[in-house]
Amino acid sequence: MSQLSNFVWSIADLLRGPFKPHQYGTVILPFTILRRLEAVMAPQRVEMAAAVAKSEDPTLRRAHVRRATGLPFYTTSSYTLATALEDPDNLTANLVDYINGFSDEVDVFKHFDFEARIHQLDAADRLIPVTQAFAAAPLSTNDVDNAGMGDLFEHLIYKDFEASNAEAGDFYTPRDAIRLLVDLVFAEDTAALATPGITRSVYDPAAGTGGMLSVAEEHLHQLNPKANLALFAQEINPASYAIAKSDMLIKGQDIANVRLGDTLADDLFAGDTFDFVLSNPPYGVDWKASEKAVRDEYARGANGRFGPGLPSVADGSMLFLLHVVAKLRPVDARGNGGRGGIVLNGSPLFNGGAGSGPSNIRGYLLENDLVDAIVALPNDMFYNTGIATYLWILDNSKQPERRGKIQLVDATKLGTKMRKSLGSKRVEISDSDRERIVRTYAMFDGDPSVAESAPDGGVSPRSKVFDNLDFAYWSVTIERPLRLNFQVTPERLEAVAASKPLAKVDGLVDVLRSFGDTLYLNREEFLRDLGKHLGAAGIGLSTPQRKALWQALGERDENADICTTKGRPEPDTGLRDTEIVPFGWGGHPKSHDAHCDTIQAYVDAEVLPHVPDAWIDWDKTKVGYEIPFTRHFYEYVPPRLLEEIDADLEASVARILALLREVES
Repeated sequence: MSQLSNFVWSIADLLRGPFKPHQYGTVILPFTILRRLEAVMAPQRVEMAAAVAKSEDPTLRRAHVRRATGLPFYTTSSYTLATALEDPDNLTANLVDYINGFSDEVDVFKHFDFEARIHQLDAADRLIPVTQAFAAAPLSTNDVDNAGMGDLFEHLIYKDFEASNAEAGDFYTPRDAIRLLVDLVFAEDTAALATPGITRSVYDPAAGTGGMLSVAEEHLHQLNPKANLALFAQEINPASYAIAKSDMLIKGQDIANVRLGDTLADDLFAGDTFDFVLSNPPYGVDWKASEKAVRDEYARGANGRFGPGLPSVADGSMLFLLHVVAKLRPVDARGNGGRGGIVLNGSPLFNGGAGSGPSNIRGYLLENDLVDAIVALPNDMFYNTGIATYLWILDNSKQPERRGKIQLVDATKLGTKMRKSLGSKRVEISDSDRERIVRTYAMFDGDPSVAESAPDGGVSPRSKVFDNLDFAYWSVTIERPLRLNFQVTPERLEAVAASKPLAKVDGLVDVLRSFGDTLYLNREEFLRDLGKHLGAAGIGLSTPQRKALWQALGERDENADICTTKGRPEPDTGLRDTEIVPFGWGGHPKSHDAHCDTIQAYVDAEVLPHVPDAWIDWDKTKVGYEIPFTRHFYEYVPPRLLEEIDADLEASVARILALLREVES
């Protein structure tokens, strides 16, 4: 595949000069699609022409062509790249006639603005050599199957974005990651997928070039060549949409199911649900452009995709997570529902504290038992990032043994180093690596929580199984009483003078100087005496000014009396603390109903022995959800022995001294 990709991309050498590197893709990609469509039509071009001639009506033509050739598209043009070249003086007009002759389903060329590229090539005297090169490209179905074309598009797009210094990873996903995700999502349905005549629907809401759908189709047909698979896709980038749609055209899929648009702002499959949903959305990308539509849908609560919560506008990946869940086929009378798989970075596992949008989203997924497994992948798996990535497997109809449980699989130690990196991608999941991960997932709780050698000498992933509510906690606010002493000193008078509420009170500082420097340990006594002193001087203060005054003249003092309001201790905001109390702490039930007993027992054991005057502000208690994946698989590595460190230092000093002696000599 790399040889074919290099061959096709080598045609870009013809563009040097008139075209800049970032423009190469606007020529190479649409020409590749045109050549592939041409190669697919070639064996049945005569039958297609005869079917097209039967009617002028596009709908009837489409029906005649499908009946005669099995293809879901047609062209009214008689040209091929080779025949268009037979009249070189009119090559531009011939090619424009060729691409404009395709039926409405083939709208991909307009998204590349291909007609303009043809004219641009002609003006630069590059049209003939480029067309000749593509006419000879070996892209027939005998040369390259559909999966191979997906790989080819992947390589071409990578080269295009590499040339333009763009983020290639925003538009497609490495095939090894897709194959693993597809295997995991299909794992619970493998037996049913082998049933003769089985029909399944697969949807990708951020389809890119359609790689996930291609691999899903390939996988299903390996299990059952006679299975029926309906593919659905939405993509926001016109060029990626064009490639995905071309791929679907060639496969004979219903290309009306490939749609161009912003999935977050406008779900073009609203009301539809699917057997499988696969997605690698852009993470770390803001959703400002979709914000109004997203917030409007959030306001609809349970009637909208985003009712459970909203993440930060700076990162929309959790919105796609909610979207995937919303598109899973509901559970039917036989207990069958939908499964999904989504690629995410680490932040959806833990970002946002209790009560925040991200925490509420995690809570919605956990409380509704929608997360089946999360798999940590090796770093350096993706083209545009080397950060940690995770596969979330979602299921609304889990197997009985998995209900109420979540499996975490640590596959970070797997992966094969590539001979040549592609951008940030330096590691790939080999077939054997993928088999180990899927086998560990299938074992559920059979794998110990330590990495072990696999039978073939490789490393097995580590696996742990948790209850859903193992990831729930209470965020508890602990208050301590406010204890202040009060005294009029030069330093504290400076704070009074700097206070904005008190700056408007004429003569206040001078009157305070005559109050004396008596130290008060009780706020009520201090305010009583100070009030008399100010009243005698004719100075009256509003309630806000009175508060600002005692705050400026007070200092924290553990020996002072507790400040009270209406007989109740007043909390010291400077000493306020938050405790995280996990569900089930101390053997208590993992239940929302157990919050009073669990929290009180925790505070009695962990807080009051250290600060006996503390109390719980129950009104501020919140439920939060966090999946601390790394913590559960942390491995302690003991520090090096001091003797080893000393030996290294001595060796380094010796080398430095030797170098200095060489310089001095």
